[in-house]
Amino acid sequence: MGNIVFVARENTGEETRVAASAETVKKMKSFGFDVVVEAGAGAASRIPDGEFEAAGARIGSFADAASADVVLKVRRPSGSEISGYKSGAVVIAIMDPYGNDEAIAALASAGLSAFAMELMPRITRAQSMDVLSSQANLAGYQAVIEAAAVYDRAMPMMMTAAGTVPAAKVFVMGAGVAGLQAIATARRLGAAVSATDVRPAVKEQVASLGAKFIAVEDEEFKAAETAGGYAKEMSADYQSKQAALVAEHIAKQDIVITTALIPSRAAPRLVSRAMLASMKSGSVAVDLAVERGGNIEGVVPGEIADVEGVRVIGFANMPGRVSASASALYAKNLVTFLETMVNKETRSVVVNLDDELVKATMLTYAGDVVHPAFGGAKKGDI
Repeated sequence: MGNIVFVARENTGEETRVAASAETVKKMKSFGFDVVVEAGAGAASRIPDGEFEAAGARIGSFADAASADVVLKVRRPSGSEISGYKSGAVVIAIMDPYGNDEAIAALASAGLSAFAMELMPRITRAQSMDVLSSQANLAGYQAVIEAAAVYDRAMPMMMTAAGTVPAAKVFVMGAGVAGLQAIATARRLGAAVSATDVRPAVKEQVASLGAKFIAVEDEEFKAAETAGGYAKEMSADYQSKQAALVAEHIAKQDIVITTALIPSRAAPRLVSRAMLASMKSGSVAVDLAVERGGNIEGVVPGEIADVEGVRVIGFANMPGRVSASASALYAKNLVTFLETMVNKETRSVVVNLDDELVKATMLTYAGDVVHPAFGGAKKGDI
């Protein structure tokens, strides 16, 4: 029998997703692995234990993690979970490493090879492993659904014998994967959509979805993108000019959705209380960056807060609100990455330290923190 893969039940807060599906269990079985799924792991994603069993998994308990060669999770394991894993095990999850140095050090101290899926490089080979994209797509979609549920008017323009209902005006701040999906979803619901982003490359994408692009298009704007396709932090002068333009625009909107995140930094503050106060009573705002501090002043994590007469939605883990879809995509991301480490002859996981995906995502190895962004040095570079 090959390696043992343990699929954990999430015990972090309100996490509803699971790190495997029946489809990925079958895939892992085809690698020659023995797959153990912790009882109840898929319940919140509408995957009963019996479905995992039918795919070839064995249903077990947390105690089974102690013998696992590979542990698959959604969230970074807690200290109590780490103590139940064997030294040398490969642990793959969304690790949220920024600002969590002690937690990463704990993974290293336990001798675990920990991989952060959110650090997957944006290269062609890794597209099918990109958890940020798969989960952000759903977050952008769900943000619009949540906003529409709270907004007390119709989204599309409706012409009736009794009169015309105007289309809701939706403004999306940040046109990455989540933002573009929010734009597309709001357009499908019939809203009049506009969007902003500091990256000039997305202007055409926004327009292609039928939305109006709003930005201060100066020389700094033209250079505002990293080599990896992420937004760069802008100068104070640009931020001031952009804020003035956005403030004027927000006052005319019914719904604002913010999606701006900068890797390794707290979320930028995009919407002030003054901006919210300028909006019409009954307006709605959704902050998709709430887990990194939030883009909107006054947002309350996990709640719908009334801020200056605007209902500000601060739900964390937006993809988890459509957990069945989110789990299916995340599980596929995981198994595709895991497959790159499988030695077909020995039917086991072999970590190739020279692989570009390993270099980008590995946080800890052989007792050390090895990712240079978190104070480590790559094995082989020391």
